[in-house]
Amino acid sequence: MRRFLLGATALFLSAACAVFPAAAQDWPTRPINIVMGFPPGSGTDVVARILQPLLDKALGQRIVIDYKAGAGGNVASEFVANAKPDGYTFLLGTAGTHGINAALYSKLPFDPEKDFTPISTLVDVSNVLAINPKAIDAKDVKDFIAKVKAAPGKYNYASTGNGAGTHLAFAEFNAKAGLDMVHVPYKGSPDAIQSVLNGDTCCIFAQVQIAMPQAAAGKMKLLGVSTKQRVPAIPDVPTIDEAGLPGFDSYTWFGIFAPKGLDPAIALKMNLAIKSALADPDVQKKLVELGNTPRYETIEQFQATVKRDRAKWADVVKTVGAKIE
Repeated sequence: MRRFLLGATALFLSAACAVFPAAAQDWPTRPINIVMGFPPGSGTDVVARILQPLLDKALGQRIVIDYKAGAGGNVASEFVANAKPDGYTFLLGTAGTHGINAALYSKLPFDPEKDFTPISTLVDVSNVLAINPKAIDAKDVKDFIAKVKAAPGKYNYASTGNGAGTHLAFAEFNAKAGLDMVHVPYKGSPDAIQSVLNGDTCCIFAQVQIAMPQAAAGKMKLLGVSTKQRVPAIPDVPTIDEAGLPGFDSYTWFGIFAPKGLDPAIALKMNLAIKSALADPDVQKKLVELGNTPRYETIEQFQATVKRDRAKWADVVKTVGAKIE
C-alpha cells in the first residue's frame, strides 16, 4: 500500500509539472527555508522535523528550518511577509500567527491575510490540560476547578506566550469555569513546560505531543483534552467537555505560507509536495502517535480555513478580554 501511494503521488506530481510554466518546472534549484516562529523542541518544530525528509524527497532539494522565535510567532511572520516571493522562503504558521494575533495585537507590522500566500494546512492540534500534581493535587477536571475556585489568585498557569493558543485556551477555560488564575507567559513550549515541572506554575494547556512524554515519566498528570473528541494517542484522557466543562472546545492548526506574490505554479507545486508528504503512512503514524491529526488542504481550502478561524478567534479574544498593545 505504501509503495502504491508513493508511486501514485509521483505520477500525479509528474503530470502536474507538465502543465507548469518553465520557471515553476525548474523550481527549486537550491535549498528552501521554512521559517519557524517558535523555538526548537516546540510542537511546530516536531511536526516540521517529521515532514522534512519527505519534503526533501518530493522537491529534490534540502529543507532548512530557520528559527526566528518571538512575539507569538510575529517575528517570523514579519520576516516572511517582507521576504522575496521567489519560492525559497516559507513560513510554518499556526492558527495563532494567522488567526489569533490579528485580534490580539492592537497593531501588527504585517497583514495576516494580505501579506501571505496560503499553501496548505499540515495538522490539526489538540491541547491537553496538564498539571504538576505536586503543585495542585487534582484528580480530575471537576476537582481542578473546585480547588482553583477555593483559592482565587493563588494558582499560576503557564503558556507558550501572550496570545498563543495555549494562552487563549486557558483564558477561555477560566472564563467558562469562573476561575481566577495568574497567567505566566514563556517563550515557547520548552520553557513553559519546564516551569510546570519546576512548580513555578501549576499547569498548562500543552500540545498533546509535548505533554505525553512528561505524563509517561510521571512528572505530569493529564486531566482533559481541549477538543470535543478524544485524542487517539491518549484515549483514556477524557475531553474537558465530558469531564466537567460542557461546551468547551479549543484547537489549533499548523500550516505553510509563502510571501504574497508567489508564482501560483510554484505555490501549487509546494502544495502537492505537502500532499505527498502527508500521504506517507509512516508520517501519518508518527503524527497521530503524537496527538496530531494530519490534514492536507488545497490552496483554496486553506485560504477559507484561515478566513474562518480569524473570525472565530476574534470572538474568543473579545470574550476573554485579552489584548496586547
